[in-house]
Amino acid sequence: MTEAEFGALVQAFGLWIIAPIALVEGPAISVVSGYLARLGFLGLPQTYACLVVADLVGDSLLYLAGRRWRGRLATPWLGKLGLTRRRLAGGLRAFQAKGARLLVVGKLTHSAGFAVLVAAGMSRMAFGRFLALNLAATLPKVAGLMALGWAFGEISGRVTDWLWGLSILLVVALLAVLLSLVLRKGKPQ
Repeated sequence: MTEAEFGALVQAFGLWIIAPIALVEGPAISVVSGYLARLGFLGLPQTYACLVVADLVGDSLLYLAGRRWRGRLATPWLGKLGLTRRRLAGGLRAFQAKGARLLVVGKLTHSAGFAVLVAAGMSRMAFGRFLALNLAATLPKVAGLMALGWAFGEISGRVTDWLWGLSILLVVALLAVLLSLVLRKGKPQ
């Protein structure tokens, strides 16, 4: 889909197009939405509110998946990475102790967000606390991304590529750390 075709869809359907995209991929559409608001295709306050709500709904679905399918999510996938039930229990206890910090950092870095949001549910973090912390991280994140789009919208494609590149770099770094911890755990000390 070209920029012109997407612009025509936004003009025709407005936030009805933005909301479902934001539910799945908030950061990129937040940048694009900031630019579209600057061009007058979208109202700035309405778009900001829509993006925040969509982000919270998407994050809540991940939280609920972690809470509901705690054992079924953890055992098959994480076991392949060397994460035993005992290690998982220790990690969840750590999340219960430092969950607020982990949630906010994971949310702001975007690349670790998926895992942190699911872990919040798995650790049984109180949903009200989860929403409050998530909202506290979401408000400045969406505002900052929209400001990027507002200021540098003409290059929004390059900005979203840069965000994806940074996210991939952070995921690779996180996986490298996890792999080194798993390998170190197997060696005698």
